[in-house]
Amino acid sequence: MQSDNKLTLLENIVETANSIKETPKEEIRNRLIFLINELINNDFQALVQLLYRIDVNENKLKNLLKQNTDIESAKIIADLIIDRQLQKIATKKEFSKRKKPPADENW
Repeated sequence: MQSDNKLTLLENIVETANSIKETPKEEIRNRLIFLINELINNDFQALVQLLYRIDVNENKLKNLLKQNTDIESAKIIADLIIDRQLQKIATKKEFSKRKKPPADENW
């Protein structure tokens, strides 16, 4: 079982990522960087599980980390989380724009 501190940290990251539409991007990015650094330093396995939960592309992350050794890992991870959340928002908008079938055609 996770300690309350780790659970709160994970919840903070998810909450921050989900608030992209409510908070300016740079503020979210800075908060995510701070929280991700906490996980990198204190519970790397929890970070891996979180990235899986948020659905960050593992291969893309590995490639970016290899190509950008001069950039702090938490910054790269934060940017990928933000990009993934923006993709989810765009997908939701796209599906909500589609014309809904008539009621008699619904299952």
